[in-house]
Amino acid sequence: MSQSTRALGGRRVLTVGLHVADVLGRYVDAIPAGQGLALLDEIRLTVAGTAAATAVDLARLGVPVATVGAVGDDALGVFLRSTMAAEGVDVDALAVRSAHPTSATMLPIRRDGSRPALHVIGSNAAIRADDLAAVDLDEVAVLHLGGTCLLPGIDGAPSVELLRRARAAGVVTTMDFIPTGAPADRDAVLPCLPFVDYLFPSEEDALSFAGATTLDEAISFYLDAGVTTVVITRGAAGVSISTRERRDMRLAAYAVDVVDTTGCGDAFSAGFIWGLVDGADVVEAAERGLACGSLVATGLGSDAGLHSVTDVARLRAEGVRGAV
Repeated sequence: MSQSTRALGGRRVLTVGLHVADVLGRYVDAIPAGQGLALLDEIRLTVAGTAAATAVDLARLGVPVATVGAVGDDALGVFLRSTMAAEGVDVDALAVRSAHPTSATMLPIRRDGSRPALHVIGSNAAIRADDLAAVDLDEVAVLHLGGTCLLPGIDGAPSVELLRRARAAGVVTTMDFIPTGAPADRDAVLPCLPFVDYLFPSEEDALSFAGATTLDEAISFYLDAGVTTVVITRGAAGVSISTRERRDMRLAAYAVDVVDTTGCGDAFSAGFIWGLVDGADVVEAAERGLACGSLVATGLGSDAGLHSVTDVARLRAEGVRGAV
């Protein structure tokens, strides 16, 4: 039995939201014209998405985890369900919706680790309010809602109700959102925030959604909106943690050789949640998140670099920290 299982007392983490199959190729310096050919070093198919990738990372960290979402009745849907199950994720509530293709993204990875995205929303648009209403929270310690703004079937009232129920049941709530810039984003996100214990936006998303020009302005926006703890991931600059008692506590990321930044935010979320279920304070939880996110950046795809708690311990013991 893992340390996390003991700390949970038999309860588990539940991730809800985006499930995506990523097709990644590296390195893509340019797209050939016409029907030209470019030779790559590597192409991979991986489990991705703010619910799916976080769930896989949690399973690898020894945390009992289940997931809620939707995939299509196609080869990519079979891949997502079977791969997640093989990793140890409970996929019983991962619905199969035959009217929609599985959500997927093509990611041409540049040499600096950045990547544009070509995306099909597909089955993530088919998650329904009744999927959330059916969620049993009795054995859940932490609920992670991932992908708000890209979940039209549950954005807004259904997500708010799930978070409200979780809070009432004594479940710790965490959330990550992906703003699109559409007016509907505010209706999707803002009503959720009073029921969120830990919010995990990237710095870019935190600033754009808040309409802020500085980190301090963004922090004030989310705290005033009702979030208990704002945890803003800042890429190579690390993380900023803010509560009403203490604002903008900064921790440095690890200096690693970056291959691909896909999934680093999801790995951070998993590491942070792992800390929460072990009873860690917010700084220790964030330290685990930083180590997990940095590890994933060292390979191609959301599942790269992070395979077990041993990887995290090794990086924390031997890794070099960057600047905040």
